[in-house]
Amino acid sequence: MHRLISRMLSVTLTALTVAATAVAPAHGGVPRALPPGTAFTPLTASLITTPAPVKAVDGRIHLSYELFVTDAVPAPVRLDRVTIRDARTHRVLASLSGGTLASSANPVGNLPPGEGTDLARTMPHPPVVRSSTQLVVWIDVALAASTRLSGQVEHELDGALLLPSGGSPFRETVARTPLAARAPLDLLAPVRPGTWYVSEGCCGNTHHRRGLAPVNGVLDVPQRFAVDWFRVGRGNRTWEGDPGRLTSYLSFRQPVAAAAGGRVVEVQDGIADNPPPVPPTVPPIQDTVGNHVTLQVAPGLYLLYAHLERGSVKVRYGQRVAPGQTLGLIGNSGNSTTPHLHFQVMTTREFFPTDSPPFTFRSFVLLGQVRPRIWDDNLGLQPTGVLPVAPSPFQGRHRDEMPLDREVIRF
Repeated sequence: MHRLISRMLSVTLTALTVAATAVAPAHGGVPRALPPGTAFTPLTASLITTPAPVKAVDGRIHLSYELFVTDAVPAPVRLDRVTIRDARTHRVLASLSGGTLASSANPVGNLPPGEGTDLARTMPHPPVVRSSTQLVVWIDVALAASTRLSGQVEHELDGALLLPSGGSPFRETVARTPLAARAPLDLLAPVRPGTWYVSEGCCGNTHHRRGLAPVNGVLDVPQRFAVDWFRVGRGNRTWEGDPGRLTSYLSFRQPVAAAAGGRVVEVQDGIADNPPPVPPTVPPIQDTVGNHVTLQVAPGLYLLYAHLERGSVKVRYGQRVAPGQTLGLIGNSGNSTTPHLHFQVMTTREFFPTDSPPFTFRSFVLLGQVRPRIWDDNLGLQPTGVLPVAPSPFQGRHRDEMPLDREVIRF
C-alpha cells in the first residue's frame, strides 16, 4: 500500500482519484466490482455530531456543525473549496472558498482567534493541510425556510496535492451523513420575564461555537448552541455603579426557571462566586460550570443551568420539577467573569463530555441587535454598562425559533 500511494503521488491526479471499477478477480476467476465511485482520496472527512436543522429569528433554517478534514497522504494538500450538498438531490446548499473558507477553518489544536483578531490572516489563503494533520471547518448553512431537505448531506472537497512537480488538482465527495430526525426542543424561557441579552449564541465565531474540547480521548463541541443570558434594564444597562462588585450587575441573583418539566439529575452547590470583572483562574474540570442544575426533560436530552450563586440552588437530586419552577439564582461561579446564566441543551447529564443540539423558544420579542462583541469576559470592562443596541431587521414577535448571537430579546 505504501508503494502504491508513493507511486500515485509521483504521477497525476487521475492515478490518485480514478474510480476502481476493474479489480482483482475473485475465486474462480470471476471479476469482482467495487461500488461505483470507489477511489483513493487524499483527504478524509468526518463529523462528531448529527447536524440538526433549526429555524432562527432571521427566518432561515440553520445547520451548524463541524467537518474534520485530515490529510491522509505524505504530501501537503491545498483545500480550495468545501461544498455542502443535499446527498440525494445533489443540490448545493452552501459553498465555502477564498477568505470565507480561510476564516471558517483552523488546525485542530489551534485555538480560534480571540476578540479583534482575524483567522483569515493567520491561516493560509486558501488553507493548506499538512500531511497527517487535521483541519476543522466550522460550518453554518443558512437556508430559506421553504427549503426541503432529503434528510442527508454530503461534502465535496476541491483542492490540489502540492507535489514537487507542481499542484495536482482533485475533487472528492465525502462525509455523507444523515440529518437529525428529531425536531429541536421547543422551550419556555429559562429566566424570568424581562429584557435579556443573548450573548455567545449561534452561529458565528464565539467561544461557545468554536469551543472544541478533547475529553476522555474524544473531541466534542460541548457548547455549540449554548447561550449566556444577561439581564438588561432601563436604558439598556447591564450593570450600574462599580463593575468590580457582583451586586452592580442586573443579572446577579435573578431567578432561573425550568424551561420544560423534568427531573433533576445533577446538582452542584457550594462554589464561591468570582469577583468581577477580570476573568478568573481556570478552575478544575469538575468546577467548569460552577454551581449548577441539570434537568432531564426527554430521553437523551438535558437542560443545563450553570454559574449559579453559591447557596441559591432550590432543588435536589431526583426531584421532579414543573415548567416555570424556580431552580436557583444567577451567580458568578465556575469559569465565569461576570454574572450570567449559561444555558444549553445537552445529550448527557454531565457537561464533559457532551454534545450540544439546538433548541427554540415558544415565544419572545426581538428588540434589537448589539454589533460589537460584548460578552462575559469584557462586559465589566466597558466604559459603562450600557449596551449599544441597534435596530434589527427581524424585530418583533417570534415563535418557535432560536435567537442568534448578540440579540436583545424580551420574554
